[in-house]
Amino acid sequence: MKKITVKDLREMKGSNHVISMLTAYDASMAHLLDQAGVDVLLVGDSLGMVVLGYDSTVPVTMEEMLHHAGAVSRGTERALVVGDMPFGSYQVSVEQAIANGTRFLKEAGCDCVKLEGGEEVCAAVRGLVRAGVPVMGHIGLTPQTAGQLGGFKVQGKDMEAARQLLADAKALEAVGAFALTLEAVPAPLAKIITQEVAVPIIGIGAGPDCDGQVLVVNDMLGLFEKFIPKFVKQYCHLAPDIKQGVQAYLQEIQEGSFPTEQHSFAAKEDFSGLLNQEKEEKKERE
Repeated sequence: MKKITVKDLREMKGSNHVISMLTAYDASMAHLLDQAGVDVLLVGDSLGMVVLGYDSTVPVTMEEMLHHAGAVSRGTERALVVGDMPFGSYQVSVEQAIANGTRFLKEAGCDCVKLEGGEEVCAAVRGLVRAGVPVMGHIGLTPQTAGQLGGFKVQGKDMEAARQLLADAKALEAVGAFALTLEAVPAPLAKIITQEVAVPIIGIGAGPDCDGQVLVVNDMLGLFEKFIPKFVKQYCHLAPDIKQGVQAYLQEIQEGSFPTEQHSFAAKEDFSGLLNQEKEEKKERE
């Protein structure tokens, strides 16, 4: 399979192909999604909530992100792998952003990184791009700073906020971001932003007119049950199936119907005299 590159993704802008992106946090899931034909695998800091059990994405560390990003890279052959830069890994300085961004490529095998913010992170984006680290931007609802936005709410609902989001998108494009994730904004605004910038816009809760779509894989597969965002469609419901399978396993091991001969290994010799042999050897030693 031909490996998808940043250049390939940029060329999908304006084509008939809708870019597909899903999150992945381990090699086995990455392999399945890659084989299914997903274009982009995002190792999102959402792993903090759906994998590590945090209440938000804020506590996620660089080491945790690199650990999971490396696993996803090793499980992927075709898809573009994006490493999500966690909170605090790029805000202090451009030098900090470059140092951490390069780690995603050097240590985890990612193809590029993603970071949240608009005009305020443009210096970091410019620095990363100049250092050879491709950057995907992320505007709209930015989970790392959701507290400043009043919580996990739709962004860009009034004219002033819409103007700012459009300005953010154009600013990120100008400093070299090769694509943007647009989260939780009104569909009409997402359509305008998609039309007005030359890089691909990948929406999550941003309507049907973006160049691509992304979801958290645990949400889409029905694995995460704490809450279901409005923009999520569950294409299957694996959590009940998993619970049912585990309960069947528990029942069978208690009643002795598993494992059977089918799931056991045979021996080459008859071990019936093993204990007697041990007893005799013990007596001889005594």
